[in-house]
Amino acid sequence: MAARPMPRASEETRSEILQAAYKLFRRRGFFRVGMDQIADAAGVTKRTLYYHFDSKDALLTAVLASQHERSFADFQNYGIDLSGGADALIDKLFEGLVKWSSKPRWAGSGFTRLAIELADLSGHPARSIAREHKALLEQHLETLLAEANVPSPKERARELFLLIEGAMVMILIHGDRGYCIAAADAAKRLISLGPSPR
Repeated sequence: MAARPMPRASEETRSEILQAAYKLFRRRGFFRVGMDQIADAAGVTKRTLYYHFDSKDALLTAVLASQHERSFADFQNYGIDLSGGADALIDKLFEGLVKWSSKPRWAGSGFTRLAIELADLSGHPARSIAREHKALLEQHLETLLAEANVPSPKERARELFLLIEGAMVMILIHGDRGYCIAAADAAKRLISLGPSPR
């Protein structure tokens, strides 16, 4: 069977489609965006779009895989100075959230939003990628806390991650970045209290 001709520069086209789809999925949600809109936003024909991705589900999975690589690399390279201890680490994390959430048309974490939207599709591969992404971020946070000599870093990382996610949701609901301050204060109290009794 003869191979299909490859439209445009394949890697460049694929990258443009992934970027356009990610922006649309984040702003409008998975179910409210059609393949026609994605093709228009990427500046490709629908035929070219389907050449690269045979379904919207496959496209969403590829979008999240691509974003996972980019955002996890960014988080790993995040300029956190651990010399100030746990409090400085917490300040840096929540200051970053304030800055991020101040961007025009900020819509929170795309991984969180899309995983919630697909909550009734437990076997969807995009949910697996979102789960892996969040787990890796939490593990990296555990590493940072351990390097800052925080006792029980695994437990504290889980609690801190809950506060970060919760602050994002509350900012989305209320438009009030003061939730970052409240979450940072709560995180510092948690860490100062030490390990929870079992």
